[in-house]
Amino acid sequence: MIKTLEGLLDRVKSLPKMKLAVAAAEDKEVLHAVFDAKEAGIITPILVGDVDKIEKIAAELGFSLEGIELIKGDDLADSAMQAVKLVSQGAADFVMKGLLDTSILLKAVLDKEYGLRTDSLLSHVMVYEPKMYHKLLFITDGGMNIAPELDAKVKILKNAVQAAKAFELEQVKAACIAAKEKVSDKMPSTVDADAIAKLAAGGEFGEGVIVEGPLAFDLAISKEAAQIKKFESQVAGDADILLVPTIEVGNAVGKALTYLAEAKSAGIIMGAKAPVVLVSRADSHESKLFSIALGAIIANK
Repeated sequence: MIKTLEGLLDRVKSLPKMKLAVAAAEDKEVLHAVFDAKEAGIITPILVGDVDKIEKIAAELGFSLEGIELIKGDDLADSAMQAVKLVSQGAADFVMKGLLDTSILLKAVLDKEYGLRTDSLLSHVMVYEPKMYHKLLFITDGGMNIAPELDAKVKILKNAVQAAKAFELEQVKAACIAAKEKVSDKMPSTVDADAIAKLAAGGEFGEGVIVEGPLAFDLAISKEAAQIKKFESQVAGDADILLVPTIEVGNAVGKALTYLAEAKSAGIIMGAKAPVVLVSRADSHESKLFSIALGAIIANK
């Protein structure tokens, strides 16, 4: 079982190297993380974009492009298309966003002709390593789906379970987050959480997956809070996954973990035929490297 993000790096190094196609790779921070991942033996990069700018940035960083495949992109949309095509045609294993808008890359990912579309739903999964929690914490979806309805939440949770299982967890515990534990028609998130928990009990998410809800955030991550509230649960205080009701909740909890709890993190988009590494300019260099490693281990499965 992989217990830390550093452990994730170590585990990926022992696996076959995955080929990473970087769309619009002419971005200094992204290239720095990609080169470090290459040096660590995690990936073999394929850089798509403005070749002149890629070569200039590599020279500034002091990295050699020898042996690295460079593919010219006529513009950002063309770079996204070519990177995604590499994956859909089997020439690369997963794709990463470079210097282009997320919407441009996702449009290519979802293209019906050459994209990576599946019957699932694209959703964002963040993995956090908070100093004050005893395990890694997966949060979804704080990055893509704004206010998902029940069917979408089921798909989002399935994506998160797949990501969690890449960490070789024997059992995955998921908490459907709401403001309280009692089901109320006045609070739709509690109704959805209850429905998802019942689906899980019927085997919807596969073996070794326990889902409970609705659970307030404190119950999901604190055994002490569960004891004080006399709340009996297999998940309380030991959740691996937090399924949030809206994007605002996931975004706020995630940023609180990063900026207040100093949590290390990695992020990935799930639900396509291959993982999509989508990092923010505000992400640390370490977080970008962990995100590449996360994509690589999922692509290996």
